[in-house]
Amino acid sequence: MSIHTWLNRIWYGGGDPPWWLRPWSTAYRWIFAARRALFRSGIYTRVRVAVPVIVVGNLTVGGTGKTPLVLWLVARLGEAGRRPGIVTRGYGGAQRIPRVIGAADDPAIVGDEPLMLARRSGVPVAVGRNRPAAAELLIAAGCDVIVSDDGLQHDALERDCEIVVVDAARRFGNGRLLPAGPLRESPARLESVDVVVVNGGAATGPPFQGPKRFGMRLHGGEAVALADGSRRPLAAFAGTTVHAVAGIGNPQRFFDLLRSAGIVVIEHALADHARMAAADISFADAHPVLMTEKDAVKCARLADRRHWFVPVDAGIEAADATALLAIVFRRIGVHQSGEDEVQRG
Repeated sequence: MSIHTWLNRIWYGGGDPPWWLRPWSTAYRWIFAARRALFRSGIYTRVRVAVPVIVVGNLTVGGTGKTPLVLWLVARLGEAGRRPGIVTRGYGGAQRIPRVIGAADDPAIVGDEPLMLARRSGVPVAVGRNRPAAAELLIAAGCDVIVSDDGLQHDALERDCEIVVVDAARRFGNGRLLPAGPLRESPARLESVDVVVVNGGAATGPPFQGPKRFGMRLHGGEAVALADGSRRPLAAFAGTTVHAVAGIGNPQRFFDLLRSAGIVVIEHALADHARMAAADISFADAHPVLMTEKDAVKCARLADRRHWFVPVDAGIEAADATALLAIVFRRIGVHQSGEDEVQRG
């Protein structure tokens, strides 16, 4: 069993974590609180860049659906006449110095998720551990609003709007801080952010009640062949047995998506941001292999005609989209006339 699988069983399996993990969670709490206090006191400084910054993040380790929301938000900003760019750390990539990436870059260098964002969004994407420096590169490239992917706990970059995405099914796991639990910070943080998006369910029940809570669902209606880019409705795989490969924070969500389309799934869950090898996507039969879009960017040279990826999109009801965007646009100083151009889910 991998460490990733073992930890997820502890975090979300309903049992108590080992006693020896709990002191580390206490240490994490104190270190995190001390670091945030240093920013509040001014000893560590937040950098304010020349354009508005929207942070999309989460309270837990692993996938909650924030990346599809980033893509949705970037599209809405573009429709409002803005020139958005995306800044991200580039987790899993070897790149250390901030840079703007291209659609043809190596995922081993820039990271799988940033490369997927660059290909899907069509807007400039900058990676770097120094997020303010990466944001400055986007401004130099002509961006007039920055969307920070997974930047909630990265206090060095001043922000105008904070959005937190919560998984409706897994929520906060066992409720403990890292490493005894999946939490990066306390759920009380939800009260201080501008928007809470609940992925996979309606924004109802504690702690998801209130005017700034909105529901979102992920949709995947087609598969794309890695070999030639041809597309096929996901429903065309109904009744077919497939190998499903997912190296994301919550692989089960991908498997459930395929099963909801009537597909018979053989599960292959990998660690988030796993480095893909031929053995991870090659099996001793002729079944199709369906994978996530994030995994697909690492598999182009390994794939044959059996291999497909399934893009997913964020779906937000029209009324929620209208209210959500009104909050975001107000926080970044977009006038109501700009909001009116994008009120659709």
